[in-house]
Amino acid sequence: VAPTTPVCEVPSSAMTGTVVELSCKETEGSPPSEYQWYKNGVALLEKTGTGSARAVNITYTMNKKSGTLLFNTVTKNDTGEYFCEASNGIGLSQKCSVKRMQV
Repeated sequence: VAPTTPVCEVPSSAMTGTVVELSCKETEGSPPSEYQWYKNGVALLEKTGTGSARAVNITYTMNKKSGTLLFNTVTKNDTGEYFCEASNGIGLSQKCSVKRMQV
């Protein structure tokens, strides 16, 4: 079953230095969807724990299975327009509407 449009939860504003979690979920897809977050139209990298993620100073953890994007300490650099895409290899992937987060 192809995924439906996911529901994204993005806070409109966040205080610098706080923990912020963005979530993305759709329930129709079978097999379960994987989720990819985008910021300002660019796909966010998944932190794999190898050294590459640290080199570009990634401050978040993205979980493709649960659809969460977790910032341990948000900075002004994290301000932007976020959306997520759900895909499970069946039918077209689905995106939620873009939401702006101001830090």
